[in-house]
Amino acid sequence: MTEKNRDSWDAGRFVRTLAYFDAIPGWSWLKQILPGVANDTKNNLLSGGKQVGAVLVAGATGGVGKRVVQRLLDRGYQVRSLVRDKDKARAILGDNVETFTGDITQPETLTPEMMANVRAVICCTAVRVQPVGGDTPDREKYNQGVKFYQPEIVGDTPERVEYLGVKNLVQAATQYWNQHPSGEKIVFDFSQPTPQSQQIWGAVDDVVMGGVSQSEIRFVEGTALFAGNISTANSGGFASVRTKNFTSPLNLSSYEGVQLRVKGDGKRYKFFLRTESSWDGMAYSYSFDTVANEWITVRVPFNELTAVFRAKTVPDAPAIELSKICSLQLMLSKFEYNGELNPHFSPGGFALQVESIGAYGSATPQFILVSSAGVTRPNRPGINLEEEPPAVRLNDQLGGILTWKWRGEESVRASGIPYTIIRPCALTEEPGIQPLVFDQGDNIKGKVSRDSIAELCVQVLEQPQAGNLTFEVKADPNYGAFVANWQNLLAQLKRD
Repeated sequence: MTEKNRDSWDAGRFVRTLAYFDAIPGWSWLKQILPGVANDTKNNLLSGGKQVGAVLVAGATGGVGKRVVQRLLDRGYQVRSLVRDKDKARAILGDNVETFTGDITQPETLTPEMMANVRAVICCTAVRVQPVGGDTPDREKYNQGVKFYQPEIVGDTPERVEYLGVKNLVQAATQYWNQHPSGEKIVFDFSQPTPQSQQIWGAVDDVVMGGVSQSEIRFVEGTALFAGNISTANSGGFASVRTKNFTSPLNLSSYEGVQLRVKGDGKRYKFFLRTESSWDGMAYSYSFDTVANEWITVRVPFNELTAVFRAKTVPDAPAIELSKICSLQLMLSKFEYNGELNPHFSPGGFALQVESIGAYGSATPQFILVSSAGVTRPNRPGINLEEEPPAVRLNDQLGGILTWKWRGEESVRASGIPYTIIRPCALTEEPGIQPLVFDQGDNIKGKVSRDSIAELCVQVLEQPQAGNLTFEVKADPNYGAFVANWQNLLAQLKRD
């Protein structure tokens, strides 16, 4: 039988395709009531936007760290914690947090497996300070402050934690991120595929139009392999793999484009971004050529995307809403656009290996360090210690705690990766998000709640304005309810 003849159409595969992508009306409801069906795809979807890629929280069981973890979870982020005691972490953080046991003072414990698919690190580690003679289990003495109880360092020294530990964590993160250009957001890292990333992709071939082409996506040798056989029988001629709709949209509004690392077969493929959750809606397309058996980096600038509907361009389509990406798709097709043929198409077998899919062109911070106000004040000429916060006055007594925090900051700034360094004033247990004051120059004094700092850590994750900033922060008691315009607050600050 030649390609011009009719081949037998697989109606069963057609139905399975639609069912996999919940494209059958009422299918989502039906899955909930049919035995053995309800759990086949439930909870397998990746969350989009801020949730794609893991956020690693170091010091995740501390006062700020545990609050950061909770806020990340509440917003749907994939959270990974670095802790020294897994049982303690489980008791504090629950079972929904991926946990790695390690110690920033021991670089050998900061493994590549821990860093795999990590898009950002929030470092909330700190030396343990307690009143001389010990404290109650709920740290009652500590919370009363040095006015009543003199402090001391217990455990590791400030040099090991605040400087060497931070430096170790920065180096571990940098070693992983060096595989991806600075400013890249990893959407899918198939060198270390997660169960979610394996379960969200499925084939959408020309069987949905009556054709007989077949493809699949397999995860082999640290890549996602999109492969199959293209047939032009039954007026067909395309094969593709597509993600299910993300649980929440992928937000790429602060980036310039999408970047793919691929090894192909010399054929021309298409990449699609979809902003509509409907099965058969408009998409934004980009065609790219591959080099047979060679790894290449393909950049897809957002300003070069073509709005299409079923391989036909949509002339009056609106610009793509980059904050509302619902799904991604890869395709090999006989057609280019509007009936034009793909110049590098031929029927038969094909194979495209994909190592990673990410976004490029942003200074959104990748490393967020919670430091401290006052780090530059010890031994500063003209300082009146009596007017300074306890940490400044007692810096020498506490093993040079602020001096080593400053050294830790320097290791972050020297790393070459986008960062934000937050210097809170005295931390309190007051609940809720407070009105905040940002400043630079390391002169302000005051207090700020751990809740506020945790919220700030989460907010700067998605703010390009926060890239390569160091600033101090305190609560402003002169305002009532706090409705922050984070962009404006950060835009007033000068980059390092």
